[in-house]
Amino acid sequence: MERIWLKQYPPGVPADIEPTQYASLVDLLEESFARFADRKAFICMDKAITYRDLDQMSLALAAYLQGRGLQRGARVAIMMPNVLQYPVATAAVLRAGFAVVNVNPLYTPRELEHQLKDSGAEAVIVLENFAHTVEQVIAKTPVKHVIVASMGDLLGFKGVIVNLVVRRVKKMVPAWSLPGSVSFNDALAAGRGQTFNKPKLSPGDVAFLQYTGGTTGVSKGATLLHRNIVANVLQNDAWLQPAMAAPPHVDQLMIVCALPLYHIFALTACYLLAVRAGGCNLLIPNPRDIAGFVKELAKYQVNSFPAVNTLYNGLMHHPDFKKLDFSKLKISNGGGMAVQRPVAEQWKAITGCSIAEGYGLSETSPTLTCNTATNAEFNGTIGIPVPSTYISIRDDDGNEVPLGQPGEICAKGPQVMSGYWNRPEETAKVMTADGYFRTGDIGIMDEKGYTKIVDRKKDMILVSGFNVYPNEIEEVIASHPGVLECAVIGIPDSKSGEAVKAFVVKKDPNLTAEALIKFCHEQLTGYKVPRHIEFRADLPKTNVGKILRRQLRDEKKAQAA
Repeated sequence: MERIWLKQYPPGVPADIEPTQYASLVDLLEESFARFADRKAFICMDKAITYRDLDQMSLALAAYLQGRGLQRGARVAIMMPNVLQYPVATAAVLRAGFAVVNVNPLYTPRELEHQLKDSGAEAVIVLENFAHTVEQVIAKTPVKHVIVASMGDLLGFKGVIVNLVVRRVKKMVPAWSLPGSVSFNDALAAGRGQTFNKPKLSPGDVAFLQYTGGTTGVSKGATLLHRNIVANVLQNDAWLQPAMAAPPHVDQLMIVCALPLYHIFALTACYLLAVRAGGCNLLIPNPRDIAGFVKELAKYQVNSFPAVNTLYNGLMHHPDFKKLDFSKLKISNGGGMAVQRPVAEQWKAITGCSIAEGYGLSETSPTLTCNTATNAEFNGTIGIPVPSTYISIRDDDGNEVPLGQPGEICAKGPQVMSGYWNRPEETAKVMTADGYFRTGDIGIMDEKGYTKIVDRKKDMILVSGFNVYPNEIEEVIASHPGVLECAVIGIPDSKSGEAVKAFVVKKDPNLTAEALIKFCHEQLTGYKVPRHIEFRADLPKTNVGKILRRQLRDEKKAQAA
């Protein structure tokens, strides 16, 4: 297919990148550790670590992990919010020759057990606030080694106070017991005295397993190889060059990292992109604390601000946000969910920086398309394909549709995963005969190569940038003894883009919405829990008895109209 979008590329952005310049992501990381040794790499709660610190600590932790007897390619789960230990742990796992399994620390035991078993993770590095979840499932998983971190580990003397406040005052650490576990700092100390054996990594080795739901509702691991991640880091880096080159001059790129690092968007667009550029990430452990977040922003001059629509919106509603200095802000990247025009326009009015909306998935490392960082105005599209990326809009038979016609967005490029971990049938379902990945999103491409998403082929719900799969929630609701049957859909929500709504037919006439929501909270992460429950006498079904979610969605759309 002719790449019609290349004509829209700003000067200096190449049509293709050269991912083979690095044999692995580790080569890319180590090049930056050496080049930028004295620069600050990460700041969290006023404490900075340099690239040299990151190099030395990750090497020590890598040696410690190798000393546990894990074989090359072993999976190591990391279950932490945005704290300094996260980048150290990730670099350590990769340098040791293992694969990172990113885990949402807010997962319930049910969700965690599935991911640890499915990935075959043999070790887990967890923040103590979430160790009680690991304790509840560890016996049912292959995990043999546990490293437990605490909020204050890398914060120096201040860390003692932080730990005291987190544990005793705020009571944020539920009691846990994991016999044989070792503390993060003890693992670092032990690793410093051990021999590190540098593995020879290749582009085809697994770097990350990024778990994502499926239309079946079972969470699957997108297998991201070293070459996939390297390619996407280089694609993003090339894409941002025109914005970085424009005045005012910036000595060191400062990225706001409020998106969770276990999510592919932050992993690539914050952590790895900054390391590649010798930049610094300002880590925000709890972006829900908007007041605290605004206070943090007041201390630094930030240049890049990747976020989801809900986060941009939440910040702008804080009275002190308008007082911040955004004179050095060059890039605001919106992704994860649709950016709403009113939010984009207000952000531009306050910060002077347009939100460049992009699009990607866990399966694509993630970036596929983006608006140019130098675009002056918000246009409501997901932009154009980044270098080395092909987008094709296709019908159900896999044929390309004419420009301006809706079809499934299909993508090809070096950032596309090798497949779903140990699920060849699921992989086959999402790949076309000519090697394109089917995204499940319906889009329309215009004559310049800009694409607009118009619908979703899958039943997936997108809550604040997180994928929510109806099957999983329906399974949980249906397991309640008071429920006869149920169906789950997404409905528009001004805050989160979409919210989860459940339609329920009762078995127990005394069942209340409150009781059902409480039940869901015990089994599902917060963003998956239904916000709305509607009780009905029956649900619409096909002639073979399959519940028609689409009909329920159409009813709601008609009512809203």
